[in-house]
Amino acid sequence: MSMLKNLPFEWLVGLRYTRAGKRSGRNSFISFISLISMAGIGLGVAALIVVLSVMNGFQKEVTDRMLSVLAHVEVFDNSGSMPDWRAEAAQAFKNPAVKGAAPFVETQGMLLRDDALRPAIVRGVLPEEEPNVSDVAGQTRMGSFKALQPGTFNIVLGIELARALRVNLGEKVTLMLAQGQVTPAGVLPRMRSFTVSGIFQAGHNEFDAGLAFINIEDGQRLLRLDGPSGLRLRLADMNRAPQVAAELKKTMPGDLWLRDWSKLNANWFAAVQTEKRMMFIILTLIIAVAAFNLVSTLVMTVTDKQADIAILRTLGASPRSIMKIFMIQGALVGILGTILGVGGGVLVAMNIDVIVPFIEHLLGVQFLSKDIYFISTVPSDLRWPDVSKIGVLAVILAFLATLYPSWWAARVKPAEALRYE
Repeated sequence: MSMLKNLPFEWLVGLRYTRAGKRSGRNSFISFISLISMAGIGLGVAALIVVLSVMNGFQKEVTDRMLSVLAHVEVFDNSGSMPDWRAEAAQAFKNPAVKGAAPFVETQGMLLRDDALRPAIVRGVLPEEEPNVSDVAGQTRMGSFKALQPGTFNIVLGIELARALRVNLGEKVTLMLAQGQVTPAGVLPRMRSFTVSGIFQAGHNEFDAGLAFINIEDGQRLLRLDGPSGLRLRLADMNRAPQVAAELKKTMPGDLWLRDWSKLNANWFAAVQTEKRMMFIILTLIIAVAAFNLVSTLVMTVTDKQADIAILRTLGASPRSIMKIFMIQGALVGILGTILGVGGGVLVAMNIDVIVPFIEHLLGVQFLSKDIYFISTVPSDLRWPDVSKIGVLAVILAFLATLYPSWWAARVKPAEALRYE
């Protein structure tokens, strides 16, 4: 209480106006509208935090599943092959950000079995080196990834690709490559029969339905290469992939070109970022509507307090002090609403894994069916920079909402206000 007594009178009056008066029912109504404004700002802030956290969670989940198959950085030799890949890997490891390396060859082809024909990306790998850059070996649900031995012409398929081809372990599929071979009958596609030795599930439909693995030596033989196409690298921090790729380009010898994982799926990431921006703008409108409600609250307060304003003016209060009183009142409502919204939004976002199952159980529904989606739970990734941006935006909108009513209050003329009192 002693701290409040030491505050300037503008703060004391502004704080007083945020509470309902004891003798006026109209004051109680204005205070109720203030509570509604506060609740509206809090609801908008909480909704924005929760929605962005869920979108971040989905993005992180999909990205993690993509990077369980993709490398963080790919290094290619412009000559078409990299026979001395171990020397190139040693050069890459000189950068402390690089934690794993593995050679590969890659081509596009068609997989055929009976009357089923499916396009696929066929990647030749070393089974013992591949775990250094991807998690495919651990995602093999049937068979063994280690069965990809040179000369065996075994193949590991994505689970959806295997279903589309109606093929099981031990059965044969035919790989047809676009690179043709000249025969007396003309140019025919290069073909080779493979035995299915494993089926993996990455949890990402693009890879489960269109990716297959073979041994790197079998791939080199099919593509008639004298070495791997390049290197796949795994980094300590995947978010630094563009910077690390630029550093490796300068330090690694040879005529190389590098590609980081963000460029492989640039369209998808651009679409996600656009969606997040649009969702941010749309949900910000909720906060803006609550801020407009705050304008009406302050206008009603100024109308109701004209006699008080006139008395303060006759006692020597300046127009600037009157304006400050109502700006303090509106800003307090906005700040309190923002604090409530941030607290509620953070609480919900951090416990979304408990709240959503409870709602599903209560309503008897399942938002993400296991039969349709690979992700059966709603993920959440709360990011404090997002929370800070939302909180600051809400406070700024609330402050802007106080400007016109406060300016109007400062223009009240004492004589006219007291004429009918």
